[in-house]
Amino acid sequence: MILKYFYDEKLAQASYLVGCGSSAMIIDPARDITPYIQAAQDKGLSINYIAETHIHADFVSGARELAFATGAQIVLSKMGGDDWQYTYDDDNLMLVEDGDTWMVGNIKVEVLHTPGHTPEHISFVITDTIVTDEPVGIFTGDFLFAGDVGR
Repeated sequence: MILKYFYDEKLAQASYLVGCGSSAMIIDPARDITPYIQAAQDKGLSINYIAETHIHADFVSGARELAFATGAQIVLSKMGGDDWQYTYDDDNLMLVEDGDTWMVGNIKVEVLHTPGHTPEHISFVITDTIVTDEPVGIFTGDFLFAGDVGR
């Protein structure tokens, strides 16, 4: 499993690359997509999925631009009710809900609905199936912070 952390100190915004084999997923990409494309190229990965944990009011997402540049699917929540739905009309959307799963190489990604920060908020539970049948981590967006919960 390949894991790369990206952090914008000005916005206090974190994003991630998770990869396995030749496949990668970007979680909560910032507006500047160059670091994700470069990191994937450096590791010999194709970005196949771009996942968002929630509708972001505090920064501009690069998900759509990154999807256009790479041909990746955008993974978005369909939880939260009518008032909390994405309005993207893209052909490459994968709308997910609690319990949905997909694979990034040998990495199993499972959706966990974690409302609180926003009603549609989802987290991504990661299992490296080559090593274990148990989850090895979770990407929580702004739902959980080290020593705190999202507000």
